[in-house]
Amino acid sequence: MKVFESLDALDTLVGQEVATSDWITVTQEQVNLFAEATGDHQWIHVDVERAKAGPFGAPIAHGFLTLSLVPKFFENAIEIRNTRMGVNYGLNKVRFTAPVPVGSRLRAHLKLLACDPIENGGRQMAWLVTVEREGADKPVCIAESLGRRYP
Repeated sequence: MKVFESLDALDTLVGQEVATSDWITVTQEQVNLFAEATGDHQWIHVDVERAKAGPFGAPIAHGFLTLSLVPKFFENAIEIRNTRMGVNYGLNKVRFTAPVPVGSRLRAHLKLLACDPIENGGRQMAWLVTVEREGADKPVCIAESLGRRYP
């Protein structure tokens, strides 16, 4: 985990990969709970037997489940001290570039694209989040995530 004492410490890191998260294993239970929460019960996600005979040879995680792990990746990769609050501000771009079979281990590489001052002494940051699957040749998700932090 990378630890920063303040928001000011990030200003000089624009354009750099700042951190890599820990690995997270995607389970069938997570996939099923995500399906329940969102109403997306597509068989390639939740019907294990049918998915084994499907195009991916196993059930796969929802793309939006992978995207929903972004806050967890940040939580275990970066700590910014002397801040009282952080909020998700949105996304500029998201691509799901490869499937995530259940049981996959994922981690994210976090590159700081922008760190701009906002009201109340805060910063709005744009991050390039590249999610990799262990053993895969290409990323499974690439997203530009916006967040705001306040001292």
